[in-house]
Amino acid sequence: MKTDSDENTARVPEKASSQVTVFPILIAISISHLINDSLQSLIPASYPIIKESFQLNFAQIGLVTFVNQITASLLQPVVGAFTDRHHLPFSLAVGMGFTLMGLALLSFSQSFGMLLFSVSLIGVGSSVFHPESSRVAHMAAGDRRGFAQSFFQVGGNAGSSLGPLLAALIIAERGRSRLLWFIPLAAAGIVLLSQVGRWYAANTHRIHDSAAAAIKVGPSRMPRSTVILTVGILLVLIFSKYFYLASINSYFTFYLIRKFGVSIRNAQLHLFLFQFAVAAGTLIGGPVGDRIGRKYVIWISILGAAPFALLLPHAGLAGTTVLSVLVGVILASAFSAILVYAQELIPGKVGMIAGLFFGFAFGMGALGSAALGRLADLTSITDVYRLTAFLPLLGLIAGLLPDIDARRASKRA
Repeated sequence: MKTDSDENTARVPEKASSQVTVFPILIAISISHLINDSLQSLIPASYPIIKESFQLNFAQIGLVTFVNQITASLLQPVVGAFTDRHHLPFSLAVGMGFTLMGLALLSFSQSFGMLLFSVSLIGVGSSVFHPESSRVAHMAAGDRRGFAQSFFQVGGNAGSSLGPLLAALIIAERGRSRLLWFIPLAAAGIVLLSQVGRWYAANTHRIHDSAAAAIKVGPSRMPRSTVILTVGILLVLIFSKYFYLASINSYFTFYLIRKFGVSIRNAQLHLFLFQFAVAAGTLIGGPVGDRIGRKYVIWISILGAAPFALLLPHAGLAGTTVLSVLVGVILASAFSAILVYAQELIPGKVGMIAGLFFGFAFGMGALGSAALGRLADLTSITDVYRLTAFLPLLGLIAGLLPDIDARRASKRA
């Protein structure tokens, strides 16, 4: 006959297991993020071909990015908030299915309207994937949340860097029809995410255990006004980061072609180098935040990119390459730290926070691309980079963030 003490003992391993990092799931969700974002990044990497094929101006190119990213931006907080209450483990595979359909449609679109519809489908896929996959990373993190989010994010950044490389090698000289070659990659993502969904369905207790642990050792309760102000500061920092990144992701290839006369393929390879640097920076940011505190990583990441961003519009081709890599490495380390900081600030709302911040990031990328495309038509691509170079200076306001790590430490004591 079991006693109460026996039952309590039986529960200990389950609770303890929630603090153990599940590396196979982190690897699977990171690979899925690589697949998703490599497919997503094929859109901006193909802009020179799309621009020529549809005879578009820069404002229309900006509109393509706007439709793609605003679709993801508006839906992500809704998806995140809904799945905080109603877990949908297999929604990840469904999201990848939308990406597959959008990619297939993009490959043979014959009108600008069809082009916009196809990229909106890819945006819907992203809106489902990001908040839910971030939740899975949180579930599998155990007590290494910064590392887990960085490991998850680096898959996406690696995918974003592969997009331009794949576009240069496969699409650049053969046209949009070669986008169909990537359909098997999306199908592989659906299969992998179905397996992740099975683990998710069997381990939903880790969500509740993680939330309870976060509340128990989280920061001392702050006034609601302070929480709102802190979230506002984080969103301003997201604005500065993703508005600047919009200038690189959407227009860097055009900038290099116009200013230095490089080929489309060469320009795409330069974009690959920048995206690869972003992936490296992301992998660094999370573990460093676990060690020294996320506030300081956020501060150093955004403000630290400012000198190099300010120099970039005045450099030659070699200097531009080096400076873009430095900006990518430094700036990229911020997002994982911001996301985990916000999740610790408001424990128990993992999906809502992930959806809000991913959605806002996508929204700023969308607005930035549309606005900067219009600015490029009115002035020049070089003027765009001279203006956006000042955005990382907004990192100064990170100094106003409360030190959550110190509050957590005092609460443990």
